[in-house]
Amino acid sequence: MKKTKLGEFEELVLLAVAALQQEAYGVEIKRELELRLKEKLSVGSIQSALKRMEEKGFLTSEFGEATQRRGGKRKRIYSTTSYAMRTLAEMKEIRSGLWNAMPALAHELKVI
Repeated sequence: MKKTKLGEFEELVLLAVAALQQEAYGVEIKRELELRLKEKLSVGSIQSALKRMEEKGFLTSEFGEATQRRGGKRKRIYSTTSYAMRTLAEMKEIRSGLWNAMPALAHELKVI
């Protein structure tokens, strides 16, 4: 079975969606990532990543209720799939294993 690749930015967006749950919509995802990354992001980059991940089966989305605050516009709210959660768990395990391996390898590295 071919494994679907998940880029670094996609992984961050996916983690933000998982963390925000019912509040996982474009502007709030952008706000969460900007807060954590301490840098500005474009709405377009977030929307593109969300669309790609929905196409890959990592996310589903549905429209929320229209609100007066948004001028009657409805938010598209994203949710992670079980496939996404399995993939995130695998990524965490891989990264954790590599971080844990670093001290063992660190003594072999020479500073130039």
